Amino acid sequence: MIDHIAIITGVQDEADAFLRDQPVTRVDSPLGEIRQLGHEGKQVSILCSGIGKVHAGAAALYMHSHFQPDLFLVIGTAGHVSSSEGDCFYLHESLQADYGTLEKFGDHDGFTHYNAGAWPIGPSDWTPFRSHPMPAALALPQARIATADCFVKCPERSGYLRDTLKADLVDMETAAVAQIAALLDIPWAGIKAVTDSADGNSSGDFHANLERAANRAADEAAQLIALL
Repeated sequence: MIDHIAIITGVQDEADAFLRDQPVTRVDSPLGEIRQLGHEGKQVSILCSGIGKVHAGAAALYMHSHFQPDLFLVIGTAGHVSSSEGDCFYLHESLQADYGTLEKFGDHDGFTHYNAGAWPIGPSDWTPFRSHPMPAALALPQARIATADCFVKCPERSGYLRDTLKADLVDMETAAVAQIAALLDIPWAGIKAVTDSADGNSSGDFHANLERAANRAADEAAQLIALL
């Protein structure tokens, strides 16, 4: 049974958008302020970890050790790299896009991907982290998200994520939370709304669309929690 959800975001606007007008208890932490509130019979703790995989992983571990959540939920924004239709997605899979080996050997010149934490030697072998199944009533399109410690605004990189890793979206936090969830044997879920196309216009598009996308993801996350 899922009674306590820990929400993790990379940007404060994404955290603030979740049920912003509801009464909360505020708790200080080394990673920032945590908002705690009730929603649809569930207890929810919300923390903006800061951007990147290390911050996101640290936030997941902190939330686990202090609040013992039954589910990690990553919400917020992402870049769109595939032709999948939609502006807000349920994340059914995630993977780390920058874990592996960079090499030049024979005909191979590039990056070899491995499961995050695995020994990066030998044949490429990677499997995405699978999320908690989406409730059918939520009815969002589903997406695979690639996570890396870089903000992508390069069409060639976007194409690589789409064609090689079969990703639909790209961000800087989700797969790190998913990896911690797998290590702790706790389910995870994610909802991301699109701000940009991970191309040369991404910096401007991200800022222009951040508030709208953060609100959209937060609204869908509130509906998800009501359905769990």
